[in-house]
Amino acid sequence: MPSRLSVTAAPTSRNGITLLVLAGVLWGTGGLAGSILASSTGLTPVAVAEYRLLTGGALITGYALVTRRLAGAPRGPEALFRIATVGLLLACFQAAYFAAVAATSVGLATLTTMVAVPILITAGTALLDRRRPARRAVISLVVALAGLVLLIGTPTAGAHRLAGTGLALLAAAGFAALSLDRREALPGLDRISTIGLGFLAGGLLLLPVALTVGMSIPVQPAAIGAVLFLGLVPTAVAYGSYFTGLRYAGPRAAIIAVLLEPLTATLLAALVQQEQLSGPQVLGALLILLSTTIRHNAAG
Repeated sequence: MPSRLSVTAAPTSRNGITLLVLAGVLWGTGGLAGSILASSTGLTPVAVAEYRLLTGGALITGYALVTRRLAGAPRGPEALFRIATVGLLLACFQAAYFAAVAATSVGLATLTTMVAVPILITAGTALLDRRRPARRAVISLVVALAGLVLLIGTPTAGAHRLAGTGLALLAAAGFAALSLDRREALPGLDRISTIGLGFLAGGLLLLPVALTVGMSIPVQPAAIGAVLFLGLVPTAVAYGSYFTGLRYAGPRAAIIAVLLEPLTATLLAALVQQEQLSGPQVLGALLILLSTTIRHNAAG
């Protein structure tokens, strides 16, 4: 009996890690898609985030309805509270990150957030499990952080470095809290349905701010296509893969997706926008790949 259980558990864990890898790669397309959308329409980062929340939320919720994961509108205080908390965390993550970019720079906000998320997930998992992280996990984390610093480089600080750093840490905390959520699914409201409705709730929370800065876009195929791509690929499919993978592989393996996002974004920038990678960036990319390999072997 034990041998049979171990044989079936391994593929499940590997499938979860595969989904996390897919999520990280698809997330990496979000920056380029958002940049194209902003440059072609003149939208602010907050408006781009709003379109991502609403479009992604509508697509995920639509999928949940078609596949009968979600049977009608959720009812009861527990279901509504869960959707509201997920929406608040998603809105917090999006709003705090873009506010950090405005207060400092894209580089510093990204570096602070990406460094903080793996640390918070590792620490949170250790607290929830009431045990210290494994040595291999710590080594993987150190290698990953070194790789991130080399990959993203030394960013400019901006005018409000302290406030921007705090906002980036708040964004990281919001994402880490979502990843560490271990509550059981409610009847008629599984994880995918919760995320879809949470995206819509987060979009409603950010809507007043987005309307203030402006959300109008030209009714042209390029602009509409960019919105749909942003909502589908790096949002609906990526987050669906991420939270499904979490169920099988656990939050420790979630760091794989977090690390692959900036790696994919950097490689896409080099391929699509002809940006040249420096020697330290190449070394950073190799260190991130090494870190994900270490963590994959530990999780699998």
